[in-house]
Amino acid sequence: MLKRTHRCGELRSSHEGEEVTVAGWVSNWRDHGGLIFLDIRDRYGVVQTVFDPEEDEELHRRAGDLRSEYCISVRGVVEPRPEGMENPDMKTGEVEVRARDLEVHSESDTPPFDVQNAAGVSREVRQKYRFLDMRRPEVQRNFVFRHRLTQTVRSFFDSEDFIEVETPFLTKSTPEGARDYLVPSRVNPGSFYALPQSPQLFKQVLMVGGMDRYFQIVKCFRDEDLRADRQPEFTQVDMEMSFVDEEDVLSCTEGLLERVFAELLDEDISTPLPRMTFAEAMEKYGTDAPDLRFGLEIEDISDIAETCDFRVFSGAVEDGGQVRGICVPKGASLPRSDIDDLIDWVEQFGAKGLAWFKMEGGEAKSGVSKFFSEGEISSIAGRFGAGDGDLLLFVADKKSVCDRTLANLRTHMAEKMDLVGEDAFELCWVVEAPQFERDEQTGALMPLHHPFTAPYEEDIEKMESAPTEVRTRSYDVVLNGVELGGGSVRISDPELQLRVLDMLGIDEEDAEEKFGFLLDALRYGAPPHAGIALGLDRMTACLLGLDDIRETIAFPKTQKAVSPFTGAPTPVHEDQLEELHLSTEEEPAEE
Repeated sequence: MLKRTHRCGELRSSHEGEEVTVAGWVSNWRDHGGLIFLDIRDRYGVVQTVFDPEEDEELHRRAGDLRSEYCISVRGVVEPRPEGMENPDMKTGEVEVRARDLEVHSESDTPPFDVQNAAGVSREVRQKYRFLDMRRPEVQRNFVFRHRLTQTVRSFFDSEDFIEVETPFLTKSTPEGARDYLVPSRVNPGSFYALPQSPQLFKQVLMVGGMDRYFQIVKCFRDEDLRADRQPEFTQVDMEMSFVDEEDVLSCTEGLLERVFAELLDEDISTPLPRMTFAEAMEKYGTDAPDLRFGLEIEDISDIAETCDFRVFSGAVEDGGQVRGICVPKGASLPRSDIDDLIDWVEQFGAKGLAWFKMEGGEAKSGVSKFFSEGEISSIAGRFGAGDGDLLLFVADKKSVCDRTLANLRTHMAEKMDLVGEDAFELCWVVEAPQFERDEQTGALMPLHHPFTAPYEEDIEKMESAPTEVRTRSYDVVLNGVELGGGSVRISDPELQLRVLDMLGIDEEDAEEKFGFLLDALRYGAPPHAGIALGLDRMTACLLGLDDIRETIAFPKTQKAVSPFTGAPTPVHEDQLEELHLSTEEEPAEE
């Protein structure tokens, strides 16, 4: 075998005259007047090789039989390219390898897409042939960056006296919000393991066990509906600390982020990061993960709207809803057709419509402006700080619909009006999330984060009387409108833990059944502890400016949790099911 001596991307003019062997895949093949030029590509770059029939006719003939994506090695001598033939766009553009020998390791079928130019190729096709997609420099860049990120994380935590501890993958099913992935036990018929949604309970037990400072880069699994920033299996940077409060965790996390930005992006971030309460974030931005790279803050005009003659507004307030909106600078320049499109666009978020004013010449120009007095329009414009050329957009509905619609509308309009800086990074903390929220369909209480989050001591008395007003000692870190991760001070008192679980409909008997191992640990001298988990996939995507975390994962799943590469999940043989004491129900045949 021709053994590689140099990587394709490392040859420079300083290597001229050296005999080298490079290995990789045929990237381009060109025949110029008898000379054959082959570009060979590996993870480190591309180098041009030259086959001259006057030097070795047989070698030239063999080179002529090569095609794109053949895996080969070429031995030759590094020479300067002819004057005027240099390629400044290539790192190796000053040199070429004059071929002396060639070895074909394996041939390639015709690729289903051009590996060099995958523009326009669907993500599904690229992921089905992920082994080809991975040969593209932009995909390799993502994986190299992710690798460097994990090494930076490990180095930082090691320097801060954290130890990495692995927690189990085959564990107990416990309700943490999403559905569990279940694994049947062969030796315990009828019993199941669950793949962990997070190491939450184990890391709390590690604190009781005196591990003091723990971290882990860990796989987690959640059987939930997928979006661009979610996968059924994902990786998170998990950490927990003992004898601390929230300030210690925030400070440590900011230190990690400072190092990540400095070492990977050569960017300095200003710490401490700004903070806002959950209530403030929802009021101003409609979401607990606000994008702060632009303005477009939400304003509430319900007090003005409740007495106006526009029944859509006043009726919404009468029914207990709100009238809120945003001001789009220079948005009055948008054509009417674009605004009509927005009215249809907001329906996907549950809004029944979208009202609007164009501010021109000190007046509000709109089909609904006739329902407002001059004083009301002046008050509304003043509330937003709106001036000539601005566009006001309003939603009148219940609070949850206003939040959801306006949160999406402000980011949509920021992109449409080009208000987002390309390389801008805006970080913040969102703190004091409520302990509980109510399910919109059933009205049942649910934990906003998870049931192991500690409430503020002064709010504990509201637990039964006003549960949705109980604030937690929680904190989420947000980058450019994406929640990188979240954490909290944990409940270390077993009686308080039982009380919170009871509020969620889990009585003491059920709590002991589901969480007995945690409750037992808390009864044996639990220290005060707190921690956080950061999504590694999300963080990689955000730092690289990608809009889909699948681009950072080697073998991702589709939105139906199917692997395009392997086809999983697939049926298994009946013998396997019998070993696991399982059977499947056949679908009734269609008539």
